[in-house]
Amino acid sequence: MSQITIKVNGMKVHGNSREPLLIQLERAGLRPEFQCRDGMCGACRCKLAAGAVDQKDSMAFIAPNEILACCAIPKSGVEVEFAYDIGETEQEDLTKNTLSGTAHRS
Repeated sequence: MSQITIKVNGMKVHGNSREPLLIQLERAGLRPEFQCRDGMCGACRCKLAAGAVDQKDSMAFIAPNEILACCAIPKSGVEVEFAYDIGETEQEDLTKNTLSGTAHRS
């Protein structure tokens, strides 16, 4: 498993290149919106500002340079931007290690 850095709304999260972004962001204590986890609703839509992902097929509409966090597996370090605050589940989680990563403001 390849260790990568995910930059999201100004925060850095250590992640991997085998799991969907949504799972990795949640594990790091962030709260991206979602409804379905399989590309149907589009609630986890975000802008891919840098890097590349493998985007599984989905039914939700996405514009150019957008991805669905539930269906996107990073190929390498990526930078994504959500149009809303995905803040931490608890302030303390921002600097605490989680199962596979750490989130911290950069």
